[in-house]
Amino acid sequence: MRTLFAALGIMLLAHIGYAGETTVLKTEREKISYGIGMDIGENMKRQSIDIDPDILAQGMKDVFAGNKLLLTEEEFRNTMENFKKDMMAKQKMQMQEISDNNKKEGEAFLAENKKKEGVITLPSGLQYKIIKEGEGNPPKETDTVTVHYKGTLIDGTEFDSSYSRGEPATFPVKGVIPGWTEALQLMKPGSTWQLFIPSNLAYGERGAGGKIGPNSTLVFDVELLSIK
Repeated sequence: MRTLFAALGIMLLAHIGYAGETTVLKTEREKISYGIGMDIGENMKRQSIDIDPDILAQGMKDVFAGNKLLLTEEEFRNTMENFKKDMMAKQKMQMQEISDNNKKEGEAFLAENKKKEGVITLPSGLQYKIIKEGEGNPPKETDTVTVHYKGTLIDGTEFDSSYSRGEPATFPVKGVIPGWTEALQLMKPGSTWQLFIPSNLAYGERGAGGKIGPNSTLVFDVELLSIK
């Protein structure tokens, strides 16, 4: 908790060192101090952390000056522990709201999408549309495939693309998300399909990386190049 408290204090280091508001940064030390303040301030603002900057500055000044502190060690520990619990509860609530919204929007998207011409819905909930049909036998679960693909959210936001990297991807059929594993075993070499994958067949409640939120429905353009 002291680490968190110190991080909060860094934001006001520049403020502490000046008698008034500064509009010109003259030294490298001032620039570094201001830059750190910007970075942490933006992070705190993004998290909607409610603090009193003046009281925070006083706490920093008292520590550096060796003044008598207004909180005992026990009061400090209890206060920061409660703060940590409140922040975790707030973040959990926010993530649950995002998760619920993603799930609701995904279900609505799939319900409309299955009505579109050429879209096939499987019992699992996976949907696909054949863009180009290939030839030969589909891969088995134990096979390894090479594919080109592009992945987007239902709003069209791209989160991954082998096309952008300029190199296809190779992986085991059973080594990807369930929606992919199921679809690949139906595709013939040379096929290009568009997959519409419900969240439970994608990354579920955990999401993936910074772009795929919890319970996100995903859309993939997949070109099956070869089977090993």
